[in-house]
Amino acid sequence: MTTGQHINPFEYNTGSSRLSSPRAVLLVIMIISGLAFLSAKLGMMSFAVSVGLPLFLVYGYFLFTWPVVGLYTAIAMSFVLIGAGRYVKDVPVGLGLDAVLILTFIALFINKFKEKVDWSPVNKDITYLSLIWFGYSMFQLVNPESQSVAAWFSGRGVALYMFLMVPLTLLLINTNRKLDILLYVWGALSILATLKGIMQLKIGLDAAEQGWLDDGNAKTHVLFGKLRVFSFMSDAGQFGGNQAYSAVVSFIFSMAQTDRKKKWFFLIVSLLAFYGMIISGTRGAISVPLAGFMLFFILRKNIRVLSIGVAILAVVFVFFKYTTIGQGNDQIRRMRTAFDPNDASLQVRLDNQKLLKRYLASRPFGGGIGHGGVKAQKYLPNAFLSQIATDSWYVLVWVEMGIIGLLLHLFILFYTLIRGTWLVMFRLKDPKLKLKISALIAGLAGVMVASYGNAVLGAMPTGMLIYTSMAIILNAKALDKSTGEPVPVLIK
Repeated sequence: MTTGQHINPFEYNTGSSRLSSPRAVLLVIMIISGLAFLSAKLGMMSFAVSVGLPLFLVYGYFLFTWPVVGLYTAIAMSFVLIGAGRYVKDVPVGLGLDAVLILTFIALFINKFKEKVDWSPVNKDITYLSLIWFGYSMFQLVNPESQSVAAWFSGRGVALYMFLMVPLTLLLINTNRKLDILLYVWGALSILATLKGIMQLKIGLDAAEQGWLDDGNAKTHVLFGKLRVFSFMSDAGQFGGNQAYSAVVSFIFSMAQTDRKKKWFFLIVSLLAFYGMIISGTRGAISVPLAGFMLFFILRKNIRVLSIGVAILAVVFVFFKYTTIGQGNDQIRRMRTAFDPNDASLQVRLDNQKLLKRYLASRPFGGGIGHGGVKAQKYLPNAFLSQIATDSWYVLVWVEMGIIGLLLHLFILFYTLIRGTWLVMFRLKDPKLKLKISALIAGLAGVMVASYGNAVLGAMPTGMLIYTSMAIILNAKALDKSTGEPVPVLIK
């Protein structure tokens, strides 16, 4: 065909019109017949492998071409992996996340094979802090109180994922544009989580979810005949805490958007995430927006904004603490109990902490990773620590890693929070970046407060988002210098 020759669109076969050819129909029939034959001969598992292999190869191409795909994949997997365990029994789905993170490092090496990886972005304080934290977790293998390597392996995420996510984030999220893309991915996943939660509330549970409740989880997720929505996350507590976290970050992030469509996207994410927090029935999640927005108002360094913000938060506090408005709503009624110091479940937690305090007084390194709380009964059914619910994230760290581990963990969190606050208030120049980093700092502060009542911080997906956020917060000065110019490929 010569250049510039006119093509009559009515004479050029495209799309479904090509199927009118007998050869094309025959090919489709052969493919379908072949897949059916493979399914019958190999069984569904083998069939899934044979079909999934090409998809895996395509994914591998994208991963090794643009390693940042691995980071986005890890975050996406952290949203759904625990929930997938309800459908895929006796399969260590968590190993899939480990594999993706390791593959991402390998992809980095191969992608930069000729020019070598520039490790200078990793030379940050947060990297060394994550290394120290991971080193302490490895020490727990020789903790005299530790009785099970399998239990340690099951609880490895307490430090391993921070150790892996921090350097990957520093290497791959190194411009404002990439930071925006990360928040789009996060926002889309948050929307899906809320939509799944709405399905559970309005339509009902599927067989796997009902089976999960029947296995003993109904006592914490069906209260007075009302479902505490858990979406595709580990439980309602994690769903509520994470959605509250997403709501705070997305709302503040929307303020940094000048494009109307982008602004509305993040506002919709925030509103849906806040609704997800409410239907989860997670009382402690309300502290995420309360603490997060309070810090945000301080970060703005504006007396008028601070005054208005404090007034709004005061109204919210008075609404829950001193009124009975909306008491007929199950979710509002349950959240209101978070402001009651005499709440029965709070007293049970305090009594448990007294027992743990006596036991841990002579154990400064704790009882061992994976050895605390009822989850440890799988490995240590008769151990003292496995008989007492930890509930709080900080209590869990204290139980498993001792007072030394708890103090180290708190130091890392507060160091990130305080230094990030200092950067936003006194060092960053770009006003949009200030808002973006403020969003991450406010979210971190809210999750830190909420983690006193629930094990929010270290669980998926909140933990993965927190570790990523910590790296970005302490890398803010580098982002302040980046132009964020468009790259040839969106995800490169």
